[in-house]
Amino acid sequence: MLAFLVLVSLSPIYTAKMDGIIEPMCADYCVRCINISERDGSPLIIELDTPGGLDQAMREIVKAVLNADVPVIVYVTPSGARAASAGVFITLAANIAVMTPGTNIGAAHPVSIGQQQVDEEMAEKVVNDAVAYIRSIAEKRGRNADWAEKAVRQSVSVTEKEALELGIIDLIADSRGELVSLIDGMEVELPGRKEMIKTEGREVVEIPQTLRERFFSKLANPNLAYIFLILGIYGLILEFSRPGTFIPGVFGAICLLLAFFAFRILPINYAGLALIVFSAIFFVLEVLTPTYGPLAIGGVVSLILGSMMLIRSEESFLQISVPLIITTAILVGGFFVFALGMAFRAMRRKPTTGKKGIVGQMGRVKRRIEGEGVVSVSGELWNAESDEVIEEGEKVKVIEIKGLTLKVKKIGH
Repeated sequence: MLAFLVLVSLSPIYTAKMDGIIEPMCADYCVRCINISERDGSPLIIELDTPGGLDQAMREIVKAVLNADVPVIVYVTPSGARAASAGVFITLAANIAVMTPGTNIGAAHPVSIGQQQVDEEMAEKVVNDAVAYIRSIAEKRGRNADWAEKAVRQSVSVTEKEALELGIIDLIADSRGELVSLIDGMEVELPGRKEMIKTEGREVVEIPQTLRERFFSKLANPNLAYIFLILGIYGLILEFSRPGTFIPGVFGAICLLLAFFAFRILPINYAGLALIVFSAIFFVLEVLTPTYGPLAIGGVVSLILGSMMLIRSEESFLQISVPLIITTAILVGGFFVFALGMAFRAMRRKPTTGKKGIVGQMGRVKRRIEGEGVVSVSGELWNAESDEVIEEGEKVKVIEIKGLTLKVKKIGH
C-alpha cells in the first residue's frame, strides 16, 4: 500500500487597517473584511487609529463585529495612535481588545453635529442613549462597563497600561507578530458557540481597501471636500465668463459633484455654504463694476466667514484648517481681481485687428491718391480715397472704412 501525505492548508489570519475618521466608506470596508474572514473561517485583526467619527457608521461596524462568526481582534496601533470617540465603542465590541505601548483610549462623549440647535433635554437624551449602548457592549464582552460610561459622560481617557488594569482591554502587544503569538490558544465567544483561536503556522494577510473605498474615504476629509467646493464654484464661474472653453466648466462640475458627495457624509452648515456662494458673486461684481475695493473686501470676508462656518461640529478632526481657509481666500481674491479683471478689460479694449481695428492706423501711399489710390496699412494693400491729393510715398492716417475702401488723410512726411 502506498501512503499518501495530505497537507491541509490553514486559512490565513486577515488584517484590516482603519486609520482615520469613522465614516460610511470605512464602515463598508470593515463589513467587507468581516465577510471575507467569515467566508474563509479566518480570524480578523482590525488595526485601529481613529479620532472618532459618525455615529451611524460606528454602529454599523459595532453591529458587524458583535455578530461576526469569526474572532475579531481590535488592535490600537501604532505607538501614538488612539481609539477616541467612536473608536472606544469599536474597541470594546471586539472579541479581543489589544493596545500597543504609547497609545490611548477614551473621550467618547457624543457631540451633536448637523443640527441648528440642541437643547439640554435633547443633549441629555443623546448622552443617555450612548451610555446605554456602550454599557451593553462592554457587558456583552465582559469589560469594565462603569469606565465605559465615564468615557461617554466625562470624556475620560486612559493609557494602554491603565486600560489593561481597568479591564478595558485584554492584552498589550508591541507588534503584530507579538499579538498573533499572544492570542494563540485564547478562547472567544461567537454567536451560538465558543471557539479557540489557533494562529500557529497561519499566514497574516492584509485586506487592502479597494480603489473606490480609498477614493471616497478620502472625501470624508473636510479639507479635501472644501477644496473641491471652491474649485467647483470658481471653475463654473470661469466657464460662464469665457463660454465655449468647456474645460473649466467640466472640471468645475466634477469638483462640485465630489464636494456634494462629501457633504452627504459631513455635517454642513448651509448658512456657511451660502456665504461662500455670495463671496463668488461679490468677486464677479467687483470685476464687472469696479468699486476699487469694497466688493473685493466683502468677497474675502464672506469667503473666510463662510469657510469657518461650513462644517458644524466641535470635533477638531471635522474642522477645516484655518491656514487653508486664509490661503484660499487670498488666492481666490487675488485671482479674481487680477485675472478676471484683465479678461474683462481685454473685452473692452479697442480692437486692433479687423475692420474696426484698422481705423486710426498709419499707412503709406503706394499709388498716388487723386480721388482714389492705393495705400499700405499694417503690411496690407488697400484701396483708398481722400478729399485731397496725396503723392506716392507720403504718410496717411485711416479715418474711416467703407466696405473695402479706406478713407485717409495726409499727416505729412
